[in-house]
Amino acid sequence: MNWKHEWKALLWMAVLFTAAYFLPVGKVRFDQAVYESLALARWYAREHVLLCLIPAFFIAGVISVFVSQAAVIKYFGASARKWMAYAVASVSGTILAVCSCTILPLFSSIHKRGAGLGPAIAFLYSGPAINILAIILTARILGAELGIARIVGAVFFSVVIGLIMHFIYFREEKQKADAQLMMPEPEESRPLWQTAFHFFVLVAILIFANWGKPEISAGFWHGVWAAKWWITGFFGLLFGISLVGILKIRWQHVLSAGIPVVIAALLFGDNPLIPFSVAVLGTAILISRREGEPREWMASTWGFAKQILPLLAAGVLVAGFLLGSPEGGQGLIPNQWISMLVGGNSVFSNFFASIVGAFMYFATLTEVPILQGLIANGMGKGPALALLLAGPALSLPNMLVIRSVIGTQKTMVFVSLVVVMATLTGLIFGSLF
Repeated sequence: MNWKHEWKALLWMAVLFTAAYFLPVGKVRFDQAVYESLALARWYAREHVLLCLIPAFFIAGVISVFVSQAAVIKYFGASARKWMAYAVASVSGTILAVCSCTILPLFSSIHKRGAGLGPAIAFLYSGPAINILAIILTARILGAELGIARIVGAVFFSVVIGLIMHFIYFREEKQKADAQLMMPEPEESRPLWQTAFHFFVLVAILIFANWGKPEISAGFWHGVWAAKWWITGFFGLLFGISLVGILKIRWQHVLSAGIPVVIAALLFGDNPLIPFSVAVLGTAILISRREGEPREWMASTWGFAKQILPLLAAGVLVAGFLLGSPEGGQGLIPNQWISMLVGGNSVFSNFFASIVGAFMYFATLTEVPILQGLIANGMGKGPALALLLAGPALSLPNMLVIRSVIGTQKTMVFVSLVVVMATLTGLIFGSLF
């Protein structure tokens, strides 16, 4: 018997028993924190998983299976032209309406396909940080100077942090680049435009299914929101055409999967989540039954879901317990404490805003109304920008998943760089405005 191993097991049992024995059940603050933890998990499941994460998993599967490793290495690889790799990675968020968790399957996919650490990190940061909808909302509600500072800071951050990560792990990246140079160039199984079309359709479905309602009940953007499900349905039709024309799935099978979606839309038009769920289920069954690339696509999608969802669930519960839910409740840490600690423009207030932003979970666009409330309670403009630069790009659930992809050390370096740069940028911005 390995007594060293047994002592470890006994120690864990003792820790868990002690924690359970002294749980402050019945205390108002603790009970509220538990409630908020479950409330955040419920809110996340209802508002985010189906419309954001599941399409992101399918998009990640497309990258993993349909985008050749040679293509990823050409544009993002360790030996790719740096200006091109970072230019593409740093502006990727303008077409992806994603948050710090939705970007994870996409980041994991391009990293596994051979992307260099620097460009992959730039993509990881820029994806949620410069969501064009969030930038517009920031400028309209919080002011043009914060909106402009956010987009400039986010693009600059993604490139600088990516480059710093590249140089810190230069030796490792050099070995990866040398290995990639020795790899033979594989033949493309299909023209690039076909893969791009399939990818574009899925990204369009992700964007329009999550299109938020604008504050003004008129104009172009309100019209897009009012027609979002018709637009999503149009891209769903293009998706069916792509399945037949590009993936060579029989049109009869695609039609049989599409009919239940149409029926669900007619019966439950007031609840678009039902036909959307039917569409997701039908797609999963359809591609899992087709040999070759479609089944590989489903296997890759399921692999990302198994890797990421459990870690996200744990992170969401902890984040809700500590910081509360977006529905307005308070976690173990009172909201008033946060408001008091981020007033003014001191080094501490900017650093604290960066730390809170890094660990707190923000869904796409929710950071703006949260910041609006904090600013109304006395938050300084510098800490506000610091939170905007650290918050959407990071979260506790996000960190847990990043660690599983690139390891503990690289994750700690990445998080530290984001917090430090957000703090410095907030301090400079607060002193100017």
